[in-house]
Amino acid sequence: MITSFQMKAARALLGIDQRTLAELAGLSLPTIQRMEASVGTVRGVVESLTRVVDALSQAGVELIGDHARSEDGGRGVRLKEPRLPRRN
Repeated sequence: MITSFQMKAARALLGIDQRTLAELAGLSLPTIQRMEASVGTVRGVVESLTRVVDALSQAGVELIGDHARSEDGGRGVRLKEPRLPRRN
């Protein structure tokens, strides 16, 4: 569904920290920290994973899964439209 690397890359594209992602997804900070500490595909409650994916999508990030259209055919993230101000 989503990898920890995709979560980190998506946050980097948006310029947000883990706390902000937790707020956007309606989850606790420790939940986001556990998800990002996963190796490979994030393990967790499906509802929590869905909340993160939805929050990232609404913030302007398109997650690209295996075999999805992309130039190199791999996983990654793509910025659709920035909708949140970047934090420095």
